[in-house]
Amino acid sequence: MTADSAPINLTNHFLIAMPGLNDELFGRSVVFMCEHSERGALGLVINKPSDILLPGLFAKVDLVLGRDDLRDQPVFQGGPVQTERGFVLHEAIDAGEGESVYASTLSIPGGLEMTTSRDVLEAIASGAGPRKVFVSLGYASWGEGQLESEITENSWLTVAADPALIFDTPVSQRYEKAMGLLGLAPWMLSPDAGHA
Repeated sequence: MTADSAPINLTNHFLIAMPGLNDELFGRSVVFMCEHSERGALGLVINKPSDILLPGLFAKVDLVLGRDDLRDQPVFQGGPVQTERGFVLHEAIDAGEGESVYASTLSIPGGLEMTTSRDVLEAIASGAGPRKVFVSLGYASWGEGQLESEITENSWLTVAADPALIFDTPVSQRYEKAMGLLGLAPWMLSPDAGHA
């Protein structure tokens, strides 16, 4: 294997859509990569809120949200796959011996976890659970080699993820702030640049 063909691993990175990517869901999107291997990739779009707020989602699953700090938080459109299923991105909660507290949790190197089981929602509803949460319906996925191909085609920029961008940055600023992690601004990459 040559250095040029060494596999890349974008787990715990952001994918940032290039300004020229004209796609309803992925245009101007920032995707947090939960998993990336030679088999493919899985991520959550972190800057496309739906019109549902967390209390509404909790009501749909017969729970009452017991945390005032999350009342105005939107549920996000995490991607086009399994849009009826919830994905909760949160800080890691260790149950001891490296085990997760929740039934169905993917541990992401870098300190975050993604949980898909109802028990995390039940914990949040009761006022407990992780303090910082991001909830989406659906996720984005790429098959074997597909993401690498899209990166080669200049559809995406990549940068190491910063959890503050997911949990502490206003949604309207996430795209620009993600670009800023690379020292860029969207206008610097505009497909219209240089045309008078």
